[in-house]
Amino acid sequence: MKRVMQTLFAVALSLVMMLGSLPAVASTKTIILATTTSTQDSGLLDALIPLFEKESHYFVKTIAVGSGQAMAMGKKGEADVLLVHSPDAEKKFMQDSYGSSRKLVMHNDFIIVGPALDPAGIKGVKTSAEAFKKIAASGKLFISRGDNSGTHAKEKLLWKAAGLTPEGNKWFQQTGLGMGQTLNVAAEKKAYTLTDRATYLALKKNLNLSVLVEGDARLLNVYHVIEVNAAKWPKVNSAGGKAFSDFMVSGKTQAVIGSFGVDKYGSPLFFPDAGKRPESLGL
Repeated sequence: MKRVMQTLFAVALSLVMMLGSLPAVASTKTIILATTTSTQDSGLLDALIPLFEKESHYFVKTIAVGSGQAMAMGKKGEADVLLVHSPDAEKKFMQDSYGSSRKLVMHNDFIIVGPALDPAGIKGVKTSAEAFKKIAASGKLFISRGDNSGTHAKEKLLWKAAGLTPEGNKWFQQTGLGMGQTLNVAAEKKAYTLTDRATYLALKKNLNLSVLVEGDARLLNVYHVIEVNAAKWPKVNSAGGKAFSDFMVSGKTQAVIGSFGVDKYGSPLFFPDAGKRPESLGL
């Protein structure tokens, strides 16, 4: 009887130990991706993440926020990997050792959109600076994300290039929202805004906004994947972050990125850049 009890106790103890280890095992198969809203709103992540999960057997928990918020999460060790588009802030993130690897993934461009009637008369101007000057001079409403996102960072650089400080003017309003929601606000208010092209095209059918300014070199929009530095945050899933980073720059994934949107819009929403020198994009 004593031997039977010892055996049962040993079995029970092994079960407890096995069950106790399951959450830890599960956690190693989950990665937290902090990314910009444009990759979510455009539908790109819906195409890529199932492929990654099937290939790697990791489960991806996606948190779509502005690039600034995504990097803030990385600085706190609250994400394993980032997919962002705010180059200056990314460089600072790497300099401060919050990231262990940063790889060029893809690009598209920003555009300035607004009501088709274009009351500020910006359609066809050559530069974003000229467009912003005309909007300010006309006093026509401009909607800013105002959320420390990559798009917001770009917008602030464009206002600076135009020699203007829009904050405090009645014609300048901030939403504090993502790109899709900000586009909806601009459409409702018949206002101008800066957007990445991918999100605009994905939502265009429900918006009454036209592309008015495009093609300025300042409007380049570049995305990088960054692995959060596990040396700073030991709980970061570095293996999972590296797996996602490697996946994003793999030939197969780059091919998917290059064809994404072609069937629906006639051209890709993003252009693959893995392996290219940043200088080739004008960075």
